Order: sequence, then C-alpha cells, then structure tokens
Amino acid sequence: MAATDGGAGVPRDQEAAEDQTAPGEAAAGEVATRASDRERDAVVQRVQDAFAEGRLNDDEFDERSRAALTARTHAGLDALLADLPAAPAAGGPAPVLPGPGRFAVALKSSVRRAGRWRVPERYTTVVYKGGGWLDLRAAELSGPVTTFLAVAYKSRVTILVPPNVRVEMTGLGVTQDAHDEDPGYRLPADAPVIHVRGIAYKGTVEIATRPPERPALRG
Repeated sequence: MAATDGGAGVPRDQEAAEDQTAPGEAAAGEVATRASDRERDAVVQRVQDAFAEGRLNDDEFDERSRAALTARTHAGLDALLADLPAAPAAGGPAPVLPGPGRFAVALKSSVRRAGRWRVPERYTTVVYKGGGWLDLRAAELSGPVTTFLAVAYKSRVTILVPPNVRVEMTGLGVTQDAHDEDPGYRLPADAPVIHVRGIAYKGTVEIATRPPERPALRG
C-alpha cells in the first residue's frame, strides 16, 4: 500500500509528482488566450514608441514588430514587452507632433526626416543630384492612407516603412527590398496604407523596412 500524508489520503509519491510542475508551465487543460488584431497592433505601437525612445535598435525593432504581427497568444505578445517599461497612462489627448510641411526640395543637397514626426496625408519630395531619407518607422501617420510623391533626378530616395503597413507602389524607377516582398504574415484589412508614386531619372526610389547594410570599416 502506498504511504499517505495521514490526512488528505493523497499518496506522497503523487504529491511529489504534482510539485514538479515547472514554473510558468500551463496547467493540464489550460488553454492559451488567443490574441486579436487590435492587441497585436497595440504591441507594435509600443515597440514603435520604444524604438523612438532609443530603447531598441534597428534590428530589435524589426524583429519584435514582425514577431508581434505573427503572435498567436497573449503570452507571445507579453514576452515582446517584458524588458520594456509600461506605457504611460493616458492623461488626455496625445500631443500633436509638429509636421514638416507637405513639400521638401533638395538641390545638390539632401532631405532627411526621421524620429518622431507627423506625416501629412500627402507628401512630396523632389531631390536633384542629392539624397533623400524618409524614415517612417517612428512617425505618426495622419490618416489611414498616406501618399508620397518622390522625384529623384540622378539621386536615391529611400523610404523606410514600419512592417505593420501595406505598401503600394506606382511610377518609374521604384523598387522594394527583396526581403519585404513576402513578409511572411498577413496584415489586417484595416492596416494603414502607404502609397508611393515615384519618378526616377538615372536614380531610384527605394522602399524598405530595414536600413541598408553599411559597408564594413577598413582597419
């Protein structure tokens, strides 16, 4: 006969087996709670804020954003925010970020927008023998559809977009990073849309979710 604890009548060897359940392991029969599109979007937004605050680098931002878009459960989402501070409690309407205007022109110089900035629904940039760098990964879009007209004359204009937006491209000389053609996840039907109309002459208008790799420094 198996020894018991003398009270509850539960065999001691059964008690020992029950006590060996690993911490954080789901109990038998427990079902993980599925995440919704809205909850995934909220985590992507928090990751975006952390990136803008300098808490995440480019690779970490990209990895966590994509992981959030493919997460199936609350546990998967929570793991992405475990080492980040909680989002500040809402205390009224969010401050309106300053916008750069709707036009930017560079003649033998460059246009650069990055960090926190409010993007108008229509934005035009013209670069002549220079460079353009429009980083939208920490930016605030003004509406559900944002249209960019980018003209590059003997220039390169790079538009960096977060992975939670749908990109549409038209025009001449417009390219998309090969890694972004099949992102491996499905965006919700109401995902923000960025429409890029590009015109490039002896140049290119490039859309990517990651900055281009920098060449290694020579020793």
